[in-house]
Amino acid sequence: MNIIEISVAETFSDWVHNLNINDVPEEVVKKLQLIVMDSFGLMISAKNEPYIKSLINALQEQGNCTLVGHNKNTNPFNASIINGTAIHGEDFDDTFEGTPVHVGSVMVPAMLSSAQAKNLDGENFLKGLVVGSELICRLALVAPTAVHRQGFHPTAIFGAFGASIGVSSLLGNSIDEMSSGLGIVGSMASGIIEYLAEGTSTKRLHPGWAAGCGWQSANFAKSGFLGPRTVFEGQHGVFNSFAKNNIKPDFSHIISDLGKRWESKNLALKPYACGTMAQPFIDCAIKLKGKISDVENIDKVIASVGEGTVHRLWEPLEEKQNPSSPYGAKFSVPYCISIGLINGSAGLNEFSDKYLENLEVIKLASKVNYEINPNDEYPRNYTGKIKIIMKDGTIFSTSQECLRGGKRDPLSINEVREKFEANLKFANVKASEIKKLYDFIKNIFKLKNLNGLDDVNFY
Repeated sequence: MNIIEISVAETFSDWVHNLNINDVPEEVVKKLQLIVMDSFGLMISAKNEPYIKSLINALQEQGNCTLVGHNKNTNPFNASIINGTAIHGEDFDDTFEGTPVHVGSVMVPAMLSSAQAKNLDGENFLKGLVVGSELICRLALVAPTAVHRQGFHPTAIFGAFGASIGVSSLLGNSIDEMSSGLGIVGSMASGIIEYLAEGTSTKRLHPGWAAGCGWQSANFAKSGFLGPRTVFEGQHGVFNSFAKNNIKPDFSHIISDLGKRWESKNLALKPYACGTMAQPFIDCAIKLKGKISDVENIDKVIASVGEGTVHRLWEPLEEKQNPSSPYGAKFSVPYCISIGLINGSAGLNEFSDKYLENLEVIKLASKVNYEINPNDEYPRNYTGKIKIIMKDGTIFSTSQECLRGGKRDPLSINEVREKFEANLKFANVKASEIKKLYDFIKNIFKLKNLNGLDDVNFY
C-alpha cells in the first residue's frame, strides 16, 4: 500500500490557509464582483418560479440568513439551497469553459449565508469566494468531460468541494480541518443528469445543494469529524467514483502554480438563458436573421457539432426538436437556433410556455438537424457553425469561433450590468430599488457585515 505523505486536498488547504487576500490579483476580484452582480440578479429573477416556492415551503427552519427576493430569513443550510437553486434555475448563470461548471450559483449563496450566520465582513466573504471559485475551476480541468460522460453534473460534484473550502476559510478552520471538510463533502456530493430526459428540475437544485453541503461539511470538520484526506486522488476518490475511467485525471491542475495561475479569472458570463454549449449557435442564428426574410422559406438547418455535445443537446432528436418543457428547451440546440432566427434574442422571456406553444418556433425547430464535425474543438473551445438551406436552394452559413462572454470574448462591465438590470425588471423590480441593490453589490467586499442586505431585499 502506497502511503501519500501530503495529499492534494492538504496541499490546496495549506495554500488557502496561508493566502493573504491582498495577494489576489485585481482582475480576479473584478471578475468575481461581476459574478456576484450576475448572481444577485438571477436570484431575484427566479423568486416567483414554482420550483423556488416549493423549496421555501419545504425548508421552513428559522435563522438569520437572507432568502434573496423574499421577506424571509432561514438557516445557512436552507438559504444556500434556495438561493443557489434560484441563481442556477434558468441556466443563465456563469460557466467555466472546458468542463462546463457553474461557480456563482454555488459560491455566492454559500459565502453569503455563512458570512451572515457568523456576522463576518465582506473581506471574509471575498476570500471564501476566491478560494472556492478557484478550486471549482481547477477541478474542472483535471479530467475534461469525464464527469458528464459518467452521467453526473460537474457543478453538483465539483461545486460541493468549492463550497466546503470556501466555508472552511470563512470559519477560520485549520489546514487539517479544511482538508477533512473536503473529504467529508466528497460523500455529500451528488447530482445525476437524468433531468435531460424530460427537462425536470433536479439540475436546478444541484448548485444549491452543493452550497449547503459546503456549510455542513466545513462545520462537521471544525467540530472534529474526520474525512479522507485523499478524497481527490484516492482509489475510491471523487474521480474514480464520478468520472469515466478512460479519461486519465491530471491532479496537477489542482495544485500547480497556486497563487500564480488564476483559473477563476476565466469564468464566462452568459449572454443567453440556456445551456453553455448552445450559446454559440444562438449567435450564429442571430447573425443570419437579417438575411432571412421569411423563415417559412427555410428548407432545413444543419449545425456542425462536436460529438461530446450530442447526448445532452441533440438526442433524442424528436424531443429536442419539440421540447416538452421550457426548461428542456434550454438544452435543445434546435429550439435555441429557432428562437434566435425568429426573435433575435434569447433571454428569460424566450424560454417560456408562450414560445414553446408558438407553432412558428416549433415548426422551424423541427427543421434543425446536426452533423458531427470530427475537427470540432469541444471541449477545449465552444464554437458554433450552422448552414441554412432555403427552399429555392440558396445557402446561408456562418460560424461563431468562441463562447461569447468567455475568456476569448468577455462581456463588458456595462453588458453585465444591463443583464443584471434586465433580470431584475423581469421580476418587476423598480428602477430605484435596482440602484440600491447595485450599490450594495458594488461595495459588498468592503462591508463590515452582510446583514444589511435585508434593507435592499425585494419582496
